[in-house]
Amino acid sequence: MADQQKPDEKKYWLDDQNNVKKIIWALYIVCGLSVIADFFYHKHVHYAAEDWIPGMYGWYGFIGCVFLVLSAKVLRKILMRDEDYYDEADDD
Repeated sequence: MADQQKPDEKKYWLDDQNNVKKIIWALYIVCGLSVIADFFYHKHVHYAAEDWIPGMYGWYGFIGCVFLVLSAKVLRKILMRDEDYYDEADDD
């Protein structure tokens, strides 16, 4: 139902599911090539672990983002206010 469009609506190139799949596959290929390229150049590393793990910086960034998202979910449960939090102050 959501895929059907009215005849007068403009269709964009990302509305086609095949184009979205092509973009996702292109991202997979580019990420894979960047990890493979990591084997073929000399890195000036500060710590030995940076040289042992292929794609170290990508993994480090991915794990850091996952940590931020999960910690934000926990903080939301701790810091979230009720929906009518500001309305309660009108009890004067």
